[in-house]
Amino acid sequence: MNGMLYVYKSMPNKLQHSWRTNIIFMLMLIMLAALFFSRALLSISMMAFVAVSFLHADSKGQFRQFFSSPLLWGMSLLFFIPLLTGLWSNDKTQWLAILQIKLPLLFLPLAFAGPMPFSKKQWYWVAYFFIALITGATLCCVINYIPDAASVNVGYLKAKSMITPLENDHVRFSWMVSVSILLAGWIWIREREKQKIRTWILLIVTIWLIIFLHILAARTGLFSFYIIVLMLAFWLVLKKIKWQYGIALLFLLILLPVTAYFTIPTFHNRVKYIVYEFDYFKQANYQPGSNDGMRIISLKAGWNSMQQQPVTGVGFGDIGTGSKQWYSANYPQMIEADKILPSSEWMMYGAGAGIPGIILFTAIMLIPFFIAIKNKLLWWMLNETAAFSFLFDIGLEVQFGVFIYAFIVLWWWKWLKTEKI
Repeated sequence: MNGMLYVYKSMPNKLQHSWRTNIIFMLMLIMLAALFFSRALLSISMMAFVAVSFLHADSKGQFRQFFSSPLLWGMSLLFFIPLLTGLWSNDKTQWLAILQIKLPLLFLPLAFAGPMPFSKKQWYWVAYFFIALITGATLCCVINYIPDAASVNVGYLKAKSMITPLENDHVRFSWMVSVSILLAGWIWIREREKQKIRTWILLIVTIWLIIFLHILAARTGLFSFYIIVLMLAFWLVLKKIKWQYGIALLFLLILLPVTAYFTIPTFHNRVKYIVYEFDYFKQANYQPGSNDGMRIISLKAGWNSMQQQPVTGVGFGDIGTGSKQWYSANYPQMIEADKILPSSEWMMYGAGAGIPGIILFTAIMLIPFFIAIKNKLLWWMLNETAAFSFLFDIGLEVQFGVFIYAFIVLWWWKWLKTEKI
């Protein structure tokens, strides 16, 4: 009798667990698809994802999981640091706009703290769907590129790139391509001996994405890819695990860019432009439309803001205003379009929250390397590229960048806690 009563009471919880898990699974797929099709759908699906994550009997346990997981509360600090600086930010409108963009850094860690008892098959389906979306997007890029290839190639000599998804955000898109290469390549390595059609498709997709990354020639994606290759090569050599493969990968680090330079026009022109712009980069000279030169100048603007208030920073709401004032004083000839924010997340947190902001941001970027997780090499490679991308980019100041970073890192964290791929 008691056994029957236990089964009766447990059935609602199991049914709730089942439908909740399936809805979360579907919302994860919808969020990934919405990245490429609709900002509105992305916002709606993310809010639904967060809400459904709390629909279970142990909401208090979800908060306990959040506060006991350094990765989760650490990522949320990337929201709370700018929030705190509102106490001394003069431009409250800009401050609120920045906080709105950074909301996923608060809500997604809270959501991923909840139970997500996906099956191994479901986790792999999320991975395959992600790879398929990225692969399809790269094919669309090439289809749009081919009819106008000559003029696009010339554009690469002027700091321009081919049209990409994410509303032409080639920086974030290129990082996602490098993550797809890492994921597809890793799964292929793990399953290649099964000799299934899926493994051959994964191999073809991995090769294609590597080729495309060199066609796109966006430095964030390329450097991320080569960081992955370098880390894997050293891991194989130092751990004496098929060290011959490690040597081959080191050779690939030289062969690939050389081959791309002589065979891919966009890559060739990108290298030529980087060489041409090197003097502006080195001397931080201003040239209208200069990419690398402006990055260095913007870092100086951020450094100036941090020096004004080294303990607290100027507040996130006033970074833009302070930078423009510094540009006007030091580069009066600068056009308005070139008056950009400091081109590094480290400097953004330094300018907005002072030296403590830089220290905290560095600590948050290091947390993933000190948490217990299955398959550390795969996890480290992902987070190494994510941290590197913030060194010369402000991906956490744009909607797509905030979501992509938070979602991918948390997705992998949740997955690799339960499965070793």
